[in-house]
Amino acid sequence: MSDILNVENLTKHFVKKGFFSSKASIVKAVDDVSFSLVEGEVFVLAGESGSGKSTIARLIMKAIEANSGKIIFQGEEIGNDSKSLEKIRMSCQMVHQDPYDSINPRMKVFDIVLEPLEIHKIGNKEERHRRVIDALREVRLEPADEIAKKYPHELSGGQRQRIVLARALVLKPKVIIADEPVSMLDVSVRAEVLELMEYLQKKHNISFIYITHDLATARHFGQRIAILYLGKIVEIGRIDQVLLHPKHPYTQALIDALSEPNPDNLHKEKKIRINEPLDIDVYKGCRFRARCPYAIEQCKEEPPLESIGDGRDVACFVKLD
Repeated sequence: MSDILNVENLTKHFVKKGFFSSKASIVKAVDDVSFSLVEGEVFVLAGESGSGKSTIARLIMKAIEANSGKIIFQGEEIGNDSKSLEKIRMSCQMVHQDPYDSINPRMKVFDIVLEPLEIHKIGNKEERHRRVIDALREVRLEPADEIAKKYPHELSGGQRQRIVLARALVLKPKVIIADEPVSMLDVSVRAEVLELMEYLQKKHNISFIYITHDLATARHFGQRIAILYLGKIVEIGRIDQVLLHPKHPYTQALIDALSEPNPDNLHKEKKIRINEPLDIDVYKGCRFRARCPYAIEQCKEEPPLESIGDGRDVACFVKLD
């Protein structure tokens, strides 16, 4: 299978100013990030809040402009011209974290799903109507004709997220970027929505970028994973390989933080404290070194993301056994 999307050396820095100080600081939200998305693959971007996951999604969709780097879709670099923007925004769709915030509460379901077709001037009135109803049925909102007449507030959170999925599907995209798509849903419906996404991905051979901090859902849905920390990829590879045999200490810290119904976890030693305060310049050297119990003098330099010979890349001078 060939790559459908390539992210090359993507960088985005923000200038941050305090309320009581005129001094500005630079936040390196995304710093020289590169990865590829294979056609029909589910690729996971994982990390805690502030790691740069959502910023990468916005950069891919050209919602914000990168400081440097390239977005290559189907072999062509996406620029800022109208043709490039139309291509990426038709073929690549977003599913956001909060389904209520990402849809207009004053619009009926039919009009919410219809809107992308009207924006891109696809089909006539009858064709658009058919595609909207078909999309609602695909996400298992039945009876579709009745659901189409409702407003978002009349539906549950799980149903609203299905509407967002239907709106993404109606354009028949090649790529869907799902940004924490189940984190705002009740636990009882998370598995249903994930199962639906998996079904749609396989049926239409859609490539997914699945953004999450939840490694449990990542392992259920994903095939490859990139672990992000403060704007940098620290480990990338096949998902079972990375999560079952982590090589970077931060990956191990995320796994230690998982809440699993295993009584042995009560007595499990967790050496890596990911909530430990940082008191050094995190952008010099390894960004995780202030929290890492394995840090050595060499960690004052920035470790390169390099292959370790088993199909994955790790950015660490002291790799875990």
